[in-house]
Amino acid sequence: MIETLAGPRGAGVEDLSASALLAAIKERRAAEDRAAADQLDLAARWADLRPPESIHAAASFTVPGCEHEEPIAGEGAPLVAEFCVAELGAVLGISTTAAKRLIGHALELRHRLPRLWAQVQFGRVPAWRARSVADVTIHAAPALTIEAAGWVDSQVAAVAGRVGTAQLDRLVAESIKRFDLAAPDPTADPEDGWQHVDPRHATIDTQDVHYAGTMRLEAELDLADALDLDRALAHGAATLAALGSPEPLDARRAKALGDLARTQTALDLHTQGNAEARAADGLPVAREVVLHAHFDASTVGEQTVFGPTGRMEEGQRLLLLDQVKGWCADTRTKVTIKPVIDLAAELFAPGYGIPDRIREQVALRDVTCVFPWCSQPARGCDIDHVIPFDPNADAEGRPQPGPTTTSNLAALCRRHHRLKTHSAWRYTVTGPGRFEWVSPHGHRFTRDPSGTAPIDASDPPGVPRPRRR
Repeated sequence: MIETLAGPRGAGVEDLSASALLAAIKERRAAEDRAAADQLDLAARWADLRPPESIHAAASFTVPGCEHEEPIAGEGAPLVAEFCVAELGAVLGISTTAAKRLIGHALELRHRLPRLWAQVQFGRVPAWRARSVADVTIHAAPALTIEAAGWVDSQVAAVAGRVGTAQLDRLVAESIKRFDLAAPDPTADPEDGWQHVDPRHATIDTQDVHYAGTMRLEAELDLADALDLDRALAHGAATLAALGSPEPLDARRAKALGDLARTQTALDLHTQGNAEARAADGLPVAREVVLHAHFDASTVGEQTVFGPTGRMEEGQRLLLLDQVKGWCADTRTKVTIKPVIDLAAELFAPGYGIPDRIREQVALRDVTCVFPWCSQPARGCDIDHVIPFDPNADAEGRPQPGPTTTSNLAALCRRHHRLKTHSAWRYTVTGPGRFEWVSPHGHRFTRDPSGTAPIDASDPPGVPRPRRR
């Protein structure tokens, strides 16, 4: 099969000289750039066919930590219907967010950066380079007016898009200054600016995990809070040493900080309604932090043996068995071992509500949102009735068309749950954890825990379509 796939593409290449190989790869790169430019143009034309019915139905980006949303392109670019984005992404084999970014870049270039757009279409600037410029002008803060974006366009187009990240940032900053877009910055006052700066923060880099299973924390605290924390860490480190901990001082201080994270001395929300805010040992009741760890296990004789490594469901990170043992050795840690769930079992519940046992089974079975190419973790998704539940069926004496059973449930993130409910996207169950989706224009996809694959009748028999998560 490998020879079948590789044969036509590599035919005759082995006979080329070194010069011919270089010419061939240069030709392929030119064709790739041309195809990328065409893709931008087609994405913009797709957006032209799908204007939103109202501003509330327009596609936008959510801003982490903020209540507002950003449009997919800047001022002067047309709005795009939210639900049309998902179909373009599914056809291209990319996520809805990536498709939203592609359409936004295309509209930004065509309407606000026309010089750069023309250079892309004439083949003078690669599409990827122009898209990097568009991404910066879309998300500039403060937002660029169409005139300010035009000035950046003229500067970048003059050098055929050959600007680095730092130079582009300087151009955007100059444009903001030139068109007087920035609000007065009180922190810039040389005498009183310090009064408007609040340096306090506590930042944990959850994306950078050390091989030893640690994360970096950086914080700037109020003076009184910092002194209190220092005393608490010193006391915690001394307590650990008195209890026989052989670890060095820095490690004990770090562990004491973790103990503080699990213990809320001022007010513990989990003890509301309980007059006893302290455990039998006199220490405050610990807050519950839930982590889901998965390890393979085998039986040796009558003993269960776990593998040395597993995964943490939160963030899909590698987890060491020794780490879990260390957590369990802490007498203040509550450990819950859940029984193995048969993912193929058919569970049933009367009514519309989904019990925890079924929700857990569906989350473990689906792993992520089951929409094509979506990677949102299933545990944070809605659980959708594939065939809608009819609340009037029982009262009218009809069979329930959409029962609350494992085979009629699927994990859908909120965005794709809304899309399934309010658009022409439809999906059916084809097996345990396996779904077939049909887009509004008839494109079909199959999705299971191993990933997504398009269904194409022209595929050669016996050659499986590659799946991507």
